[in-house]
Amino acid sequence: MSCEALFEPLRRAALVQGRPRTAVAYPMSAQCLRDVLQARAQGYMEPVLVGPGARLRELLAAEGVAHGEVAIHDADDDERAAATVAAALARDGHVDMLMKGSLHTDHFMAAVVARDAGLRTARRVSHAFVMAVPAYPKLFLVTDAAVNIAPSLADKADIAQNAIDLARALGVARPKVAVLCATESVNPAMPATLDAAALSKMADRGQIEGGQVDGPLAFDNAISAQAAQLKGIVSAVAGDADILLVPDIEAGNMIYKELTWLAGASMAGLVLGTRVPVLLTSRADSADARINSCAVAALYGRWLAAAQPA
Repeated sequence: MSCEALFEPLRRAALVQGRPRTAVAYPMSAQCLRDVLQARAQGYMEPVLVGPGARLRELLAAEGVAHGEVAIHDADDDERAAATVAAALARDGHVDMLMKGSLHTDHFMAAVVARDAGLRTARRVSHAFVMAVPAYPKLFLVTDAAVNIAPSLADKADIAQNAIDLARALGVARPKVAVLCATESVNPAMPATLDAAALSKMADRGQIEGGQVDGPLAFDNAISAQAAQLKGIVSAVAGDADILLVPDIEAGNMIYKELTWLAGASMAGLVLGTRVPVLLTSRADSADARINSCAVAALYGRWLAAAQPA
């Protein structure tokens, strides 16, 4: 099965309940605006463009979009101000999702995680890439490769729980989490292996819910049943992981980029641990990656709404 074919069921499912209203913070480049309009045309979102109204109307006119066809929420011509307004729209229930436009990631995320933005939960904010590669038979998550630099054990517990929730939202009944390290043996000289062992026990005790967690596992025996068998590893997770939990951002970023640029992976990306889905798109993302991200965000948003008490 091709990489995009693995995403196709998610794309179809995302279209079932209509377009979620999405605040797009400062979409001031032509390419960013085209990507948003493409997602709208394909039915994955109903954008609310947040930024300087006059400039946005000029950009829309250049793309052949009639006045009033796409909603604009006027904000100062400033990245930080637009991001703050977009976050407030989500906090107040005027939109269902947030999306980064053509502004710096730091400015966007600062508005999302600000204490007074009202979008944080009790959990650590994290990020997950949903990946499809030709050599693996199913979608899997890589977390956290974009937000947390050197997460503590408590942070990793939240990162695992966030990823389990996302996997469940995408239809995985009981996600299998492989806590990645350089070795599958616990080694006191390698703190990541101690965290991995602790996370596994935390899941056994119900401190991480809804999934199976095992580690430490090296990358090969996390994704290859043959590698796990050769090393004598007996595990329900080894060789069949749905989630790869990395020790730090450097390891995660390298894995994600190697899979994308060397292994021909297709992907989607999403910020987790917030009250609404947050799409942290990159200028290097392909059009397919952006559409995949919109589909994943829509499904996660529905799952969050169903999980939250009325």
